Amino acid sequence: MIRAENLTMHYGPVVALDNVSFTVEKGEIVGLLGPNGAGKSTTMKILTTYLYPTGGKATVGDVDVLADPLGVRKRIGYLPEVLPLYMDMEVRSYLDFVGKARGLTGARLKERTNIVLDEVGLRPMYRKIIRELSKGYKQRTALAQALIHDPDIIILDEPTSGLDPHQIVEIRQLIQNLAKGKTVILSTHILQEIEATADRIVIINRGKIVGDGTVTELRDRAKESERTRVTVSGAKDKAEVERLLSGIEGSQRVELVGEDNGFVSFVVHSKIGTTVWHPINELARSKNWELRELTEKPLTLEETFLALTRPSGGGEV
Repeated sequence: MIRAENLTMHYGPVVALDNVSFTVEKGEIVGLLGPNGAGKSTTMKILTTYLYPTGGKATVGDVDVLADPLGVRKRIGYLPEVLPLYMDMEVRSYLDFVGKARGLTGARLKERTNIVLDEVGLRPMYRKIIRELSKGYKQRTALAQALIHDPDIIILDEPTSGLDPHQIVEIRQLIQNLAKGKTVILSTHILQEIEATADRIVIINRGKIVGDGTVTELRDRAKESERTRVTVSGAKDKAEVERLLSGIEGSQRVELVGEDNGFVSFVVHSKIGTTVWHPINELARSKNWELRELTEKPLTLEETFLALTRPSGGGEV
C-alpha cells in the first residue's frame, strides 16, 4: 500500500533524508520511530504530498506522489503533528466542512459523520466550539477529520504529542481500534506508543533507515551478546559469585544488578547463539546456592533503539 524507494530530501546543504526505502503492506500498522530531527516528519510530508522529494520515488495505494498528488490525497487520511483545526468553528460545522471538501454529501456525509463521532468518542462535544475543547478532544477532532471519508490508508504524525498519560492511552486505544481493516503508518519518538500499537517498526536516524522489522527482529539485530539474569542466595561473598560466573564456559562479562533480602542478582553476558543456563545451574548446585531466578534478559525496546541509533551503531538496511 505504501512504498518508498530511495527517498532523498535536501534542505539546502542539510540532508534530511538519505536514500530511505521501506514498504507498508495492506492491513499493517507500521511505526516510524526516531529521535527528534531524524527525518520522520519529512517522510510523512512526502508521503502526503506536502513536500516533493529531492530524489527517489514514493507510491501510496499504487499512486505516485509526484505524478498524481490529488489521487494520493483521496486515498489517505492524514493527521499532521500541528492539528488542522479551525478554532472558531463548532465540531459539527468543522466535520461537515471537511466532509464536503472530501466530496461527501447528503446521506453519505451524515452517515460518515455519525460513524466517526462514535469511533473517536467525540459525540458529547459535537456542538462545542473547538477552541473550548481539551487537548485530548482537539486531538480526537483532528483524528475524526482524517477518517471522515473512510480512507484505506491512515497516516499519523506524532498522534499523542502534548497529551497527558490518560489521553495518550485513550488515543492509543483509538488507533488500535480504527486500524482494523486499514493500513496505518504512524510517526513518533515515544517508544511505548510504538511497542503498544505497531506490528512492525522502521527506525530512522539522521535521515537513514537503521532498522526495519518486528520488535523481536530489531532486538536480535541490536544485541551484542546473550544476556542471562541469575539470582542466587547462600553465597558468602558476592564478589566470589561474580568471579565464578565469569569463569564458566561461554561467559564474556558479568554485571551486578542488585541485592535484596539475601539474594544477589547478576546478568551474565555470553556469545550470541550460546547458552549458559546449564553451567550456571551446575555451579549453583555444586556451591549449594539457592537459585531463585535463571532467565533470559532480552533487550528492552529502549536499549534496542539506543543501540541502533548511536553514532557507532546501526546501519542502513
